[in-house]
Amino acid sequence: MTIEAEDLACLKAIALLGGCRGPVYVSSQSLAAALGASPQTAARRLKSLESALYVTRSVRPAGQYVAITRAGEEVLHREYSDYCRLFGRASAGFVLTGSVVSGVGEGRYYMALPPYREQFARVLGEDPFPGTLNVRLDGASVPVRKRLDALDWVPIHGFVAEDRTFGDARALPCQVDGYRCAIVVPGRTHYPEDIIELIAAVPLRERLGLADMDRVTVEVPERDEVDHD
Repeated sequence: MTIEAEDLACLKAIALLGGCRGPVYVSSQSLAAALGASPQTAARRLKSLESALYVTRSVRPAGQYVAITRAGEEVLHREYSDYCRLFGRASAGFVLTGSVVSGVGEGRYYMALPPYREQFARVLGEDPFPGTLNVRLDGASVPVRKRLDALDWVPIHGFVAEDRTFGDARALPCQVDGYRCAIVVPGRTHYPEDIIELIAAVPLRERLGLADMDRVTVEVPERDEVDHD
């Protein structure tokens, strides 16, 4: 669904007031000042956003409170991704956005196996943390994820240990908030197309203070230019 430029500017103004974190007080006068428009125009824009389900509004004794919905956040993340490509933060690369979700716990087991861990260490440049971060991609990022399949992934070779065969996988360097990471795709995966699994040298959930449903942005540069701690 497309959004008019004026509505996008209004959505951005609400986000800057803190609307992505929860309901914030918004008056027609303050919103009008932020938009450089009349209070009547600001009120119309706010009503338009509410009709499109990009924001929710509630009236309390203290005034009107507005919060940006998940759909509204996705609009802002798409805009952010576009500017990343234009101005070099992920120049000639790709940007994926989504929300943190819990996995089934298999990642920790496989990351602890020495043959896998040694290969992942070569991808990351340091020993990987024994666990993964799972991200459910926004709808707009699913086609971008599919385009990543055309890139040069690092092969992760399977092996046999204790009469059990462990399959091949592949890894693609990326970054989250400046931390060097990699998207890992097992050769035999049961994940739906909107889920990606990330490895890193640090516990990303703890280091970034992430909980389920928190938003993350994954950047996949064209070249291996990712910083790491």
